[in-house]
Amino acid sequence: MSFLVPRKMAFLAVLAFVMFSMSCQKQHEAVTTYHYDNLRTGWNHAEKELTFKKVQSPHFGLIQNVTLDDQVDTQPLVVPRVDIPTGPSPGVHDVVYVATEGNTIYAIDASSGEVLLHPKIGNPVPLPLGCSNNGPNVGIDGTPVIDRETHTMYVIVYTLEAGNPVYRIHALDLSSLTDKVPPVVVSASHKLSNNTNFLFDARYQRQRPALLLSKGNVYAGFGSFCDFAASVSRGWLLGWSAATLTPLPANQLNDTQATSPDSFFLSSIWMSGYGPAADPEGNIYFITGNSDYSGTTYDGVTNIQESVVKLAPDLSKVLDIFTPSNQANLDQTDNDFGSAGALLIPPLEGSTPHLVAAAGKDGRMFILNRNSLGGYTPGGPDKVVTQVNIGGCWCGQSYFQHKIVSSGGSNVILWKIKTSPGVALQNEGTSAGIGGAQDPGFFTSVSSEEDDHPIIWAVSRPNNPSPADISLFAFKGEPSSGGTLDTLFQAPAGTWPNTGGNSNLLPVVVNGKVYVASYKQLSIFGMH
Repeated sequence: MSFLVPRKMAFLAVLAFVMFSMSCQKQHEAVTTYHYDNLRTGWNHAEKELTFKKVQSPHFGLIQNVTLDDQVDTQPLVVPRVDIPTGPSPGVHDVVYVATEGNTIYAIDASSGEVLLHPKIGNPVPLPLGCSNNGPNVGIDGTPVIDRETHTMYVIVYTLEAGNPVYRIHALDLSSLTDKVPPVVVSASHKLSNNTNFLFDARYQRQRPALLLSKGNVYAGFGSFCDFAASVSRGWLLGWSAATLTPLPANQLNDTQATSPDSFFLSSIWMSGYGPAADPEGNIYFITGNSDYSGTTYDGVTNIQESVVKLAPDLSKVLDIFTPSNQANLDQTDNDFGSAGALLIPPLEGSTPHLVAAAGKDGRMFILNRNSLGGYTPGGPDKVVTQVNIGGCWCGQSYFQHKIVSSGGSNVILWKIKTSPGVALQNEGTSAGIGGAQDPGFFTSVSSEEDDHPIIWAVSRPNNPSPADISLFAFKGEPSSGGTLDTLFQAPAGTWPNTGGNSNLLPVVVNGKVYVASYKQLSIFGMH
């Protein structure tokens, strides 16, 4: 029977190899869109490496700083096993992609920090309209989106050409960062209420939100520069065929009124860089900002400012809205609802399984039924599922394990979603403040291995005065008995000298590493 031993050993060797291969595959996750998915949960639930113990250990920390050419307002994206045929290190790499306001897209080795490619796509626009609510340049301002199946990155680039600002949407090959099809100039027109055509004008529109890829289309939202030129700037959502970059026949203009008391329109989509969300059916969700400061122009049809909007995938129809009952006051005080994005909660048990979390400058986080958002109720009460106060929110919610992570003010708050007998939010824990001297609120992401070791990650806004450092924080996603979200890690992660513009920075956690892009720098954290 001695022949059984070699067979058994061979079987065990094959089994070990298969298990090792599966383990390696699990550790090669991708982050191809803002906040990890089209629901915008911000949750990576396949993170095996970064446990509580390891993140607290002296072996976790900064591995590498990578120098970049300009400020970064976008979120890094990560794709494993990309074949880079040219540059200093041809071959297959796990790649982190970072797009800067200098219109440079960097392909960087995700472990070593080596710059593999860094094409510059035209000159950025310096201080558009004199607006300082950004860095000195505006180039690539909205986070790109990647289609792994077609090996394509979609990005909108803002360039100065013969003295005129121009937006172009590009479809870039991931291996070469060159155009797969000719780039397309962003243009659009829409009928106003007096039947005149209103034309998209790149001089007055800021492409701030992250791009969305859904059902074969790419979508982008547009707002304004500092609310300047509000007589000619309005909020748009535009879309293109992902295969050809052909513009969709319809587009969404949020204010189609021909006149207003102060010739002040807007109803912008900016959301502090948060991306429009999409449900499994392809419907699109976003939040709009302020319009005329008279507070008299809202009608929910020709002007849908201060609202959560649900839009058909072909952009032909607004399907539903929610507008807070104090929308007039929000307009009058520039207290935008649309300073943050809409988070679509994954399906829950109970009578209201499909929820949306949305918050804004005044600090209220609304939980809405995405099958019936709630409309507008003059004088109130608002028709919402529930609401809580989270602090002023230039921010974006995250989600994991039937819990919402809010980040208004300067604290992370963990809310458990209770579904019986009705939907309610229960405060489970609060973090220490993370500081920062800019507008309140910040951005979070979550990592865990399924239900184990949930960690909430955040990047602080800069503290004034110079050097205006920013810091990476990690909080335990399981509150202590006292309701505290314990701090697991804190360390400097870059600087943000252009403090007139908010550092709406999102840490990306994947494959045992954390990526933080800031001013002229990408910081890579991990085990060492």
